[in-house]
Amino acid sequence: MNNAPGSEFANPSPNPAGGSAKDCDVLVVGGGINGAGIARDLAGRGWRVVLVEQDDLGSHTSSASSKLIHGGLRYLEYYEFAMVRKSLLEREVLLRSAPHIIRPLRFVMPHEPSMRPVWWIRLGLFLYDHLARREVLPGSEGIDLRCHPAGEALQDRLVRGFVYSDGWVDDARLVLLNAMDARDHGAQIRTHTRCKSAQRSADGWSAVLQPAGGPEAIVTARLLVNAAGPWAEAFLRGVARSDHGEVLATRHQKLVKGSHIVVPRCFDHDHAYVFQDQQKRIIFAIPYEERFTMIGTTDSQFTGDPKQPRIDAEEKAYLCEQASRYFKRPISPTDVVWSFSGVRPLFGDTSGELSSITRDYLLESNVGAAPLLSVWGGKITTYRKLAEEAANKIGHVLGEPRCAWTETALLPGGDLREWIGIAQRPDTDIERFIVAVSERYHWLAPALTRRLAHAYGSRVDRVLGDARQISDLGEEVAPGLYEAELRYLCREEWAIAAEDILWRRTKRGLHCNSAECQRVADWMLRNAKAQRL
Repeated sequence: MNNAPGSEFANPSPNPAGGSAKDCDVLVVGGGINGAGIARDLAGRGWRVVLVEQDDLGSHTSSASSKLIHGGLRYLEYYEFAMVRKSLLEREVLLRSAPHIIRPLRFVMPHEPSMRPVWWIRLGLFLYDHLARREVLPGSEGIDLRCHPAGEALQDRLVRGFVYSDGWVDDARLVLLNAMDARDHGAQIRTHTRCKSAQRSADGWSAVLQPAGGPEAIVTARLLVNAAGPWAEAFLRGVARSDHGEVLATRHQKLVKGSHIVVPRCFDHDHAYVFQDQQKRIIFAIPYEERFTMIGTTDSQFTGDPKQPRIDAEEKAYLCEQASRYFKRPISPTDVVWSFSGVRPLFGDTSGELSSITRDYLLESNVGAAPLLSVWGGKITTYRKLAEEAANKIGHVLGEPRCAWTETALLPGGDLREWIGIAQRPDTDIERFIVAVSERYHWLAPALTRRLAHAYGSRVDRVLGDARQISDLGEEVAPGLYEAELRYLCREEWAIAAEDILWRRTKRGLHCNSAECQRVADWMLRNAKAQRL
């Protein structure tokens, strides 16, 4: 990222796996969680990888999720046992790989007598507990809401409930950590770079890349990965072309908008809630950024530009109404301090209810002439498994299978041993780590210590450097956001605009007023480019 646009594609090295020399073995189009995960896995196996993303990493669907690492309890009703099991197996793999940004979370499900019967819920939770091995996450249990702390915020009519386990993730940072690990293994990550065209020939792919504000560059690759998410079908219809000019798209996606609202904190404990509406759809209410509660999600068919999804008044009213059916204190649209929407690309049988369409994924290979791999569907919980399967397929197609490695690997910042010694459990390890950080940087405010420890894990010293007092971090540009962190984000994490920092990498936008956000924007205009050079 320190080179002039396009310069890293000059003088391609010989192809170590045979065949004609190319700028890279694999060109990955799409910098969401699937594209970043695939780039990471391939680079770790020694393949030469270039990833291009038209905007910021994870700036669309992958940063607009419900931020859960979960099996998908509700999909048991649709008999998607294989997908749920695969997701459950991944929960603890991911917890161990990044304990700083992924944590266990207990969910409270109040029981509505008019909804699913108790025996049905117990059966579902039993399957959820036992479809995959658990080492960290506790199992489910029934609770009396009249004496459980989670019952205090709920309406008095709700007396019975169930508690089960899943995980929470900082989704935008998960994308970044995968991209950083890909870069650490030799991949080239090109953000704000659009793939204008990709021409297939018998000899490989030739792609024209257009960096924002820079000259076009051409990169050649042996194989192309289409991980464009909501743009995957459009990419095959309008950008990627075969050697004979035919359209490469073979499927249709259904784009579904999911929206969330953020309101002032609705409860004082660390559990989340699972509510059901009258149609038995699921709504989550999740502790968020200490002072807030995140409520979502909706499902509505989307036909606009996937770059510009916005919550509408009907969605906002729906989420407030459903939460108000359960909480003692009603929630109204005027309580909403922030909202976000994302577009999910779904495939398969899309004729039923939107909430029932599978969240599983499909990897579609097209090996005519130069090979093409397209990613359809998927969810954040199974991104690592998806990437592993994609890398296996790519190795087979390129004629040199290489060993999988990510199941036991740690993401950047996830290896806490230098700070805490032998790792024990991810949920307790992170607390031990926070104590270690507070001892080393005793002059940091406790809230700032905890935030930085969770955001950067064992790489927190790259942010703080040799600082020995708070003034060494430079100006406090916005509350709790110092120049040292801004410089790190520009230098190491591809941040170029205030939005990248305030709403994806740190979420500090929720804690800042408009003037404070503007100060961050002004700082970025003055300094961001210099930090990346």
